[in-house]
Amino acid sequence: MAHHERRGARWNGPLAAVCVTLAVCLLLTGGIVYAVGRISTAMDEWGGPVGAGAADGGIATPPVTDLTGPPARAEVTAEDEPSAGSAVGGDGAAGTGPGADERQSPASGAPRPTAAWLDEVSEATGIPRRALEGYASAQLVMDERQPSCRLSWPTLAGIGYVESRHGTYAGGEIGPDGTTTVDVIGIPLDGANNTQAIADTDGGELDGDERWDRAVGPMQFIPRTWERWGTALEGGAPDPHDIDDAALSAARYLCAEGRDLTVAADWESAILAYNRSTEYVNDVLAYAHAYAAVS
Repeated sequence: MAHHERRGARWNGPLAAVCVTLAVCLLLTGGIVYAVGRISTAMDEWGGPVGAGAADGGIATPPVTDLTGPPARAEVTAEDEPSAGSAVGGDGAAGTGPGADERQSPASGAPRPTAAWLDEVSEATGIPRRALEGYASAQLVMDERQPSCRLSWPTLAGIGYVESRHGTYAGGEIGPDGTTTVDVIGIPLDGANNTQAIADTDGGELDGDERWDRAVGPMQFIPRTWERWGTALEGGAPDPHDIDDAALSAARYLCAEGRDLTVAADWESAILAYNRSTEYVNDVLAYAHAYAAVS
């Protein structure tokens, strides 16, 4: 807003009241525009949703100043047998360098958490059950395929909450099949609203925008990053709007470059790779700790 400078003139009472009212309206309107313009865009500048409740996975978080590293690893109780017909990646380690098997082809049954574990942890954390299943399945897969990363589902849940409120930010939810009932698509990455300008890389195939890229899905991947890391939990073409595929792809992205996510420096490096913002790192850290603490 332009700064109004008084130059010795006396204010008229009614005029002053009108000006004050207009100023308040402009401030409120500006706040609304600012909030809308800060829809989360992964791997670029971030502005996460606020004011959530338990219904969408909101949870009281500890002060960041009290946290000195990533949360302790959280365990997942897996089903005795992988779900029928499902498959995960091949033998290539995620992100081991040029030429690595980054997409990975289906090879073996995908492990899943038990129904009892999902019921208990979903109730304790407030994370929608189907979203939690995606995060936990990704941990189980990474425990098999890249155990040295030691990824834990609360980190994925922290990202999922900050990015899209576990797939609910656009007004929908994650359906029984794992896909969001309403596509979560971020603002255009056109250099405005504190974003990096990224011209369209996918012809609008994923984000519907043929001019600029936009972050998509519950884990908010931009198309060029999805092209490299997108992996289907159960085989076929990976879908960024499917929480199973999105969570597993995010897990593999975080575990790149040989990171051990129980090491503070590696964990921070992974989250900064996902989104270059210290504020974002702090928020994900706080939610990851909160989810781990009550599970």
